[in-house]
Amino acid sequence: MIHELRTYTFYPGKLAAYLKAAAEIGRPVRGNTYGTNHGYWTTEFGPLNQVWHLWSYDSMAERERLRGELAKNPRWTGEYVPVIRPLIERQDIRFLKPLKPLGAPAKEGGIYELRIYRQNTGKTGPMGEAYQKIMPVREKYSRNIGLWAGEAPQPNELLHMWNYESFEARKAERAALFRDPEWLECLKPMDGWNAQMTSLLLLPTGYSAMK
Repeated sequence: MIHELRTYTFYPGKLAAYLKAAAEIGRPVRGNTYGTNHGYWTTEFGPLNQVWHLWSYDSMAERERLRGELAKNPRWTGEYVPVIRPLIERQDIRFLKPLKPLGAPAKEGGIYELRIYRQNTGKTGPMGEAYQKIMPVREKYSRNIGLWAGEAPQPNELLHMWNYESFEARKAERAALFRDPEWLECLKPMDGWNAQMTSLLLLPTGYSAMK
């Protein structure tokens, strides 16, 4: 199983046009026939004018085959791609190894936080293992959606996504987490492993599989 996290950055003022085209053309045409979609989100905090979407494939070979089939779909190439291509400033792709099954939000209407930790060389494996072990402690406070190790283009990344009822709930839950002595003890061995840490607050689109 391989997960693909795609990031589209749009020219200022063009995000709404993309969301409309994706809702009316892109998602109905593609569905889950050419890879399984798990969610679409826009950035609320962090780099703006972005859409992040998560896909899964059985393998890289299956991804290549399905994307080849998608390129033959006349509605995709004739109705959708020509509309969205002028809106996009850049596209970025991460291929990810899932370290646990995907979770699901407790209910619709919440927010999502994607945390991207870039490790010092050689620390991604140990950090992934450590996070899997301490997940029961961490999930006492927040619902985990996913935990991944980066495969490419950046192999030294650990990514994790969390769901919260609201921004206020996130603030309260993280404050409680950092009062938990068991969590603080878990963090001690990982001191100095991270070279860079990024957090993005994401809102699900109207057509997202996760809302």
